Parts: sequence; structure tokens; C-alpha cells
Amino acid sequence: MPKVIPFKAVRPTRDKISLVAARSYESYSKKGRKFRMERNPFSFLHIVNPGYKYQKEITGKERFQLVRNRYQEFKEDGIFMQEDSPAFYAYKIIDRDGNQFFGILGAASVEDYKNNLIKRHEDTIADREQLFKEYLNTVGFNAEAVLLTYPDNDTIAQILHDKTQERAEYEFTTTYRDTHYLWPIKDVKSITVIEKTFSEMQHLYIADGHHRSSSSFLLSQEHQQKGTATPEDNPYNFFMSYLIPESHLIIKEFNRLIKDLNGLSKEEFLIKLDTSYRIENRGNIPYKPTKKHHFSMYLDGEFYSLYLRKNLKGFSNSLEALDTYILHKTILEPILGIEDIRNNTRISYAQGKKDITYVKSLVDKGDYKVGFGMVPITIEELKEIANEGFTMPPKSTYIEPKLRSGVTIYEF
Repeated sequence: MPKVIPFKAVRPTRDKISLVAARSYESYSKKGRKFRMERNPFSFLHIVNPGYKYQKEITGKERFQLVRNRYQEFKEDGIFMQEDSPAFYAYKIIDRDGNQFFGILGAASVEDYKNNLIKRHEDTIADREQLFKEYLNTVGFNAEAVLLTYPDNDTIAQILHDKTQERAEYEFTTTYRDTHYLWPIKDVKSITVIEKTFSEMQHLYIADGHHRSSSSFLLSQEHQQKGTATPEDNPYNFFMSYLIPESHLIIKEFNRLIKDLNGLSKEEFLIKLDTSYRIENRGNIPYKPTKKHHFSMYLDGEFYSLYLRKNLKGFSNSLEALDTYILHKTILEPILGIEDIRNNTRISYAQGKKDITYVKSLVDKGDYKVGFGMVPITIEELKEIANEGFTMPPKSTYIEPKLRSGVTIYEF
């Protein structure tokens, strides 16, 4: 069944880890990236933003080659070291709210991805897949693990617990007040037990990183055709993954923000909503739904609760019962005229850490006309969608943990 193996990570030396580790490139504003790079010469941002050295914005294949150059410089300068033997890595994050994420960094099989032993719940965009495949092929490494999840397992939990009795190789706290710990697992007995335990599971599920995993699969295919992906345990045939138990995942919702009412007046819009929903005006009191098929709406300075009418709850599959799908099929598409929610510029998203009052602020500013909120999707719904072979609408889940780049690096 699923094959997960150890790998020889390239990683920062113990004294540099807190300086090297960075959030994903896209999560920083342009100003924020510049601020950090000016003050921290060891940040991983210097690798993924190589044009900073020349005070120039560089894109495409030229950027990819410069990323590789910066990475090699970090290795030459002794900022990075490589593990002397394959290892798994116990990796724990405790966030500022006290939530704990504890799992294993390892390498998952692209064949398992191909054969649906690693199940997915989101569509990918072909252009992004190809672009990231070319990036990986040029730079020769991957620094962002795919987040995989598995049913809670006592055997793996015990191994992880035992590692915490040892001194962590890394222990650092970020400016976000999240504390990270890492322990290499090198002993043959533990490695064998971990590999065997994962192989006995029916499936693994992608929680976050669909494009990274699909691009890794395309990269493997290309090298298999060239004959450069042999033997079977060649790094091209695997991708770096952070595997955590289902109980450690936190799934939040994405709220929807729409720029206009598709030519409708407020009254006309509410009348059309009435066909599918019981509507209650809650005035200026913020409303956050607590049940499936209940939605919040903020429009023209007032909050509304929307309850899906009972006659519309005859769902025939897991996708039809999904709240993001329901919102699309009952409001966004037929009333607001948003068919392609992946590319339509009239819709934006706010992840669940930014609550309904954040949605209110953007509508009040006039940036958007109406905002919608819902309860988060559950892990059971995510798995059911994946098991039935469906894919969720874009921005259905905001999943934590979010890993730091540059903590462990997977080389090809």
C-alpha cells in the first residue's frame, strides 16, 4: 500500500535554523519581503527571490537558474548541511493559540499519487503544474513539503512521543509566536516500523499541496522517459511530505466576497435568494453560522442568516452536500452570474482566520458589495469527497499547519 521512505535532507545548521526558515514566498507583501531580506542575509527568501541581489525583478527560466545559484552558495557557505544517512524527521509545531501539530517528514511515492493511494480533493491548473515542474527540474530541490494526513495511529504516536524525550535538533520560535521542533529519526528499527506502518494503511490524503504533488509526478514521468529516474528509490520517484494524523489538522473556511450584485437591486437580490433560503435580517449584530447548510451574509450594512430550504436537501452525493458547492449552485452562479469561480475577477476570498468582521470591513469600504460566510468543511467531508472521486470548488478549505520553507530540503 502507500510507500513512505526516509531521505537525506539538506537542512540549516542548528545555529542558523531560526534565521533561515521563512514563510512561503507568496505570503509576504513586497514591502515585507524587502524588510526581511535587508535585515537577514540568511533568510531562505534570498534563495527564492534571487533578483534581490541585483535589485531587479527576474522571472521565468532565468529566475529558476538564479534560485539554483543562490542555493548552491548557501551550501558552499556552510549555511546548509546534508544528512549523512536517510532519515525520517519528527516535526512538531505549537502555534500561538496552543494548537499542536506533530507528524513525520518523509518522502511519499509518486506512483501512489498516480494510483490514487494518495487521494486528492482539489483540481489543479495545468499551467501551474508545468511551471512548477520546470522550476523543480532546474533548481534540483524542493523546500516545501506536501501536507498529507492519515488516520491517528498509536504506533507512530509512540515513536513521536519517544523522540520528544531527547533534545530537539531544532527548537525555534517565529515572529508569529509559533514554536517549531525537529528531531531526526535515524535508527534502523524506528525507520523500519514507520515504513511498515504507513504501508499497512489503505490510503493517505492530500490536505494541502495538490500542485506540488502533481508537479512532482510530472517531473518523475519526464525522468522515467529519459531513463534518469532509476533505480526505483531514485529521488525523482518521491516527493517530500509532512504526514500528520487527522486529529492534528485544523480546517478553516474561506469566506466569499463579491464585487457587485450582477445588475440587481438589493431588494431584487433578496427576493431571488428567498427561493432557496429562509432569510433573517440580523441588523448590525455579526452572525456566524454554526451548522452545515447555514450561511452568513453581509449586505448594505446589515448581517443576514441564510438557511437552505429543506426541499433542497435531497443530496445524491458528497459533493452536492458540500456548503461551498451549494453556495455556488444556488447563489454565485444562477443569481450573481459567477460561473468560473476559479478565474472570475468579481469574486475574492478571505480565509477563516479573518472572521466575518473582516468581511464587513471590506464591504463597508466599498471594495465589495456582499460577503458570505459558512462553517468549515470537516475532515470526514474531505475524505468522502476524495473517496468518491470528486473535487471541491476552489478555496473550500484553509488548512493548518502552514510549514516554513527551508527547514528540510529534498534534493533530486
